[in-house]
Amino acid sequence: MTATNMPPADIPLSDDGKMKRSTRQLAWSTLIVMVAFGIAKAISLGQTVIIAQVFGVGTEWDTYVTANRLPEQIFTLISGGALAFAFIPIFSGYLAKDDKSGAWHLASHVINTIFTTTLLVSAVAFIAAPWLVQNIVAPGFDAAAVEQTVGLMRILLVSTLIFSVSGICMGILQSHNHFLLPALAPIMFDVGILLGVVFLLQPFGVTGIALGAVLGAALHLGIQIPGLIHYRARWLPELGFKDPMLWQVIRLMLPRVAGLGAFQLNMLIMTNIGSRLGVGAVSALDWGWRLMQIPQTLVGTAMGIVIFPTLAALSALGDAAGKRNAMSGALKFILIASIPSAIGLILVGRPLLKLLERGAFDASASALVFATLQAFSLGIIAHSLLEIVARSFYADKDTLTPLWAALIGAAVNVGLAFALSDVARVESYGVLNTAGMQLPNLTFASVKGNVGGVALANTIGTAVEVGILMWILRRRWHGINENELAQTLLKTLAASLVMALVVIGIEFWWTMLGLADRGLLFTVAQIGIQALAGAFAFVMAALLLRMTEVRDMLLMFLRRRSAAII
Repeated sequence: MTATNMPPADIPLSDDGKMKRSTRQLAWSTLIVMVAFGIAKAISLGQTVIIAQVFGVGTEWDTYVTANRLPEQIFTLISGGALAFAFIPIFSGYLAKDDKSGAWHLASHVINTIFTTTLLVSAVAFIAAPWLVQNIVAPGFDAAAVEQTVGLMRILLVSTLIFSVSGICMGILQSHNHFLLPALAPIMFDVGILLGVVFLLQPFGVTGIALGAVLGAALHLGIQIPGLIHYRARWLPELGFKDPMLWQVIRLMLPRVAGLGAFQLNMLIMTNIGSRLGVGAVSALDWGWRLMQIPQTLVGTAMGIVIFPTLAALSALGDAAGKRNAMSGALKFILIASIPSAIGLILVGRPLLKLLERGAFDASASALVFATLQAFSLGIIAHSLLEIVARSFYADKDTLTPLWAALIGAAVNVGLAFALSDVARVESYGVLNTAGMQLPNLTFASVKGNVGGVALANTIGTAVEVGILMWILRRRWHGINENELAQTLLKTLAASLVMALVVIGIEFWWTMLGLADRGLLFTVAQIGIQALAGAFAFVMAALLLRMTEVRDMLLMFLRRRSAAII
């Protein structure tokens, strides 16, 4: 977001200074972002299909998932926090004053400081990798798995260094109101990984995917270089520790960094617990999280990116009613899109997994992944709502309240993850089994532990975080149009029930006709028919329930289509 004292250029102002950005503009802006995310997710899905064929749910993919946790966390905490909520507003302020010299000094100081910090942290992680894997990240891995995880982690730390620079470059271009190359950058990263999967997997095994990630990071940075050249970017070889604006960036980013740290801690704990639940548990959690992230990103993150500038501008103008309407409108969109998405993903989860793994999973592995997918699917709603609710606080320049809510949510997540996963029972079984005791009454499920419980803990923790933030917003903003939200929630649940009945009915008849388990084309056809029929049923039910948001969206698309034909 370009942060200046004026509202974004694409938000028209009335004579009294209040913004009137229409639902149509927001919807189409969201659609554009969704398309960009969709391309990246499609490429990522291609990777997933190949990876599932090669590794399935087993030790080798466990090691890659685990090795990526720490490098990913380093980037998120150091570069991600600075970019998203601290660097862009200050850098944009220099540009608004036409102070190019000050802007490039700040950019150089931030890039150099971020890169140096990342380099030092990565160097420590590189050296201490064996100890970190054995004692912190994956204490349940055997010696061979630990060795492979260490090697992969050291390779992936290189991509973290590249991202520490590339992330700031995205902020520089966005501050110049240039969004094309930053939008292409994540796609290029996925292309790099895909190249690693296609060309490096056979000669190098899972290490080829790590090398592809490094290539993707280089492409992520490289695609933005033409934009930096266009804007005549200048780089100065100085850290600038005496620059007061650098320290302002650091002060602004600290609460957000802590909040991101709480999220990453949740992911690290999931990996830690998963590593104790048997072979395949970490991979199952990763598969469930990946699949959940597809609709969540397309719905929640896309809407969050679009609505954030509007909320920030309304906050700057002191328009409390405008903020309430904009935020509640975004939440209604989230409810209408995320609830049927969550239910639909659960209902078509089994054929979707068949499509992705194509025989790579045995029955127990499929059950393991589907259990995590079910629990994570419910999280689509909570995680999508969080994208809007948290940004409502950031628009008011309050980064502390979301931090405290995130910490409470993380505590709930951690407590429930241990309680619901049965990890204590699994470890007790391991101790007794090592002592040579016969344990005939323990079932396979109890020995493996409840991996779905770890995923469900994440969903519940996020829901608690959202609930806290919405309660505070309602008090601060003197309401959040909660009656309208409740009405939308109830109608969406009713329409989703109709959709679910249609999807279940199709699955029943598909099985009765003997079309299930007859190969790839039949699986694709089943998913496609269920998705289209379910969406049609949802829309028809929503119209009968007089859901004006769905009706307005249909009219908008019809008008656009008519205009395109003319």
